[in-house]
Amino acid sequence: QLQLVESGGGLVQPGGSLRLSCAASGFTLVYYAIGWFRQAPGKEREGVSCISRDDGSTYYADSVKGRFTISRDNAKNTVYLQMNSLKPEDTAVYYCAAQRSGSYYSLDPRWYRYWGQGTQVTVAS
Repeated sequence: QLQLVESGGGLVQPGGSLRLSCAASGFTLVYYAIGWFRQAPGKEREGVSCISRDDGSTYYADSVKGRFTISRDNAKNTVYLQMNSLKPEDTAVYYCAAQRSGSYYSLDPRWYRYWGQGTQVTVAS
């Protein structure tokens, strides 16, 4: 069974950091582009960052550029999202998603087939 499991969420003060993990089971992430998405209450799901399968190219939403870093460790079958300088507006449920791909990658959630269950990130003092 193909499964993605996010972890690493929690409560953090503004300006703090968290590292989210997205671990895959039942399939090998090396063949997949990965995206991170978030959804705040009453808002649509939005793309945060994505990473290509082949050369590790990355893309970030303007709202997180310079603060978040996506990376992948194919040996551990895991993708990470390092989040620094967190702001209250970063509060949301964060999801990772995977789509088998060549070089293409995207921040469009409609492109992704496999999704994790999400992890809550709350930024508050």
